[in-house]
Amino acid sequence: MKILVKYWFILLIFSVTTQSAVSQSKNDRYVKITTRYGECIVRLYNETPIHKDNFLKLVKVKYFDKTTFNRVIKEFVIQGGDTDAQYVNKETLGPLQKWLPAEFHDSLFHKRGVLAMGRDDNREKASFSTQFYIVDGKTWTDKELDEVEKKALSGYKIPARQREIYKTIGGTPFLDHNYTVFGEIVKGSELIDKLVAVKISKDDSPAEPIEMKITVLRKPAPRN
Repeated sequence: MKILVKYWFILLIFSVTTQSAVSQSKNDRYVKITTRYGECIVRLYNETPIHKDNFLKLVKVKYFDKTTFNRVIKEFVIQGGDTDAQYVNKETLGPLQKWLPAEFHDSLFHKRGVLAMGRDDNREKASFSTQFYIVDGKTWTDKELDEVEKKALSGYKIPARQREIYKTIGGTPFLDHNYTVFGEIVKGSELIDKLVAVKISKDDSPAEPIEMKITVLRKPAPRN
């Protein structure tokens, strides 16, 4: 009996420590995104310091409070911040609108609930500093994930643990190593369901503007 209990205890520890491949520490930074549909708390990844620092800077000056979630596509993404039109005419960009070098890590991937930066179609896959999105995505089968791997120009293979998450929790695996993931929702993920349920126009924009307010949390976010 003692051997059996010890065996299950080891399995439990293994399960807990493998829930997230992204390290957590007391230095983690969190922000709260608030909309009229609810709110969520996001942990910004230490593994993407350029994107984390950029996002915190914009939040502190209330940049995103003047923008909206302007593109909503169920089973894909919820895009917020500046629209694509902002970087089409590059000569009119403001000092905070710029391109950030990509920060790709094998442990950071497009599971449901992560935040990533948008961009134009540049070779370096550099992010546009004032445009971000939240992943909704869908669940995938092994066959579908195999097809995603075949289409990956870099020959990228989806790790087994990530495959399980894509098959159970869902996400958008074809965006991996194409757009920089820099954070994830740690509380209030039900906001995603509410946002993708809003009425949208033919161009994927919400019929009514979805305004946002983002604030930096002074204290660590409570664990779920």
